[in-house]
Amino acid sequence: MMPIAMTIGIVFYSWLNQFTYFTPYLIFTMLFLTYSKMNFKKIRLSGMHYLLISIQIFGSVLAYLALRPFNEILAQGVMICVLAPTATAAPVLTSMLGGNVESLTAYSLLSNLTIIVGAPLLFSFVGEYQQVSFWASFLSIAKQVVLLLFVPLLMAFLLQVFTPKVTDKIGKYPSLSFYLWGIALTLVTARTANFIAAQGSDSYFIEILLAIAILIVCVLQFYFGRKIGRKYDDTIAGGQGLGQKNTILAIWMSQMYLNPLASVGPGAYVLWQNAINSYQVWRKRKTL
Repeated sequence: MMPIAMTIGIVFYSWLNQFTYFTPYLIFTMLFLTYSKMNFKKIRLSGMHYLLISIQIFGSVLAYLALRPFNEILAQGVMICVLAPTATAAPVLTSMLGGNVESLTAYSLLSNLTIIVGAPLLFSFVGEYQQVSFWASFLSIAKQVVLLLFVPLLMAFLLQVFTPKVTDKIGKYPSLSFYLWGIALTLVTARTANFIAAQGSDSYFIEILLAIAILIVCVLQFYFGRKIGRKYDDTIAGGQGLGQKNTILAIWMSQMYLNPLASVGPGAYVLWQNAINSYQVWRKRKTL
């Protein structure tokens, strides 16, 4: 699904670019469907979750500060790949690998809630909003991020409390969010391809540099996530929680609030994390 979606986005980018305004609506719907399946009563936070979220927040800031003297776009691309919350599909992969789904869900919720507060704060100092006053930029970004990330969570929670039968019906269509993810991936790929094409050959070097840097970042996040998780007897959830990112959201945020070329970073992360996930699933099936 992932290679097909990205190929369509690249080949037909000039035509598909006109439909990219649908992306936030697709993200909203995917998050709502994911949250609707959560059992909020089983969600418990542990020391592992706090360590992972610390890496997500402080690691993104440190990465940006370390790389900014060399190249602003590289710094932004790496930063967003560390800051991005856990992927909506992460619980599915965790289940396939035999991990603790409730633990991963707890971290997914924590990482998304952190983005609601952290992203507007960070983007107010980085990227396209630097020329605007702090409070003006913070409120502008927060309004969009809260609507996109918090409202679907609130809707799913209220739905479970007041209309559990509706929640049960939604649960009968588990593959719907997967197909929506495919459409969203096609659109964000088209937008990224359109921007790259407009830049010409001058940007090739930074794009290649971003792809290499993001490979290193991706491997390190899976590695440290698993290492931290192992200490809490939660290896798989730790690795998937820190390593498997919501790249659709990361690409969208890059295109909205950072230099659009920085979206090549999370675009490359899509490839690297899916390669790692494919290898993990292959190893798991081989041992069965």
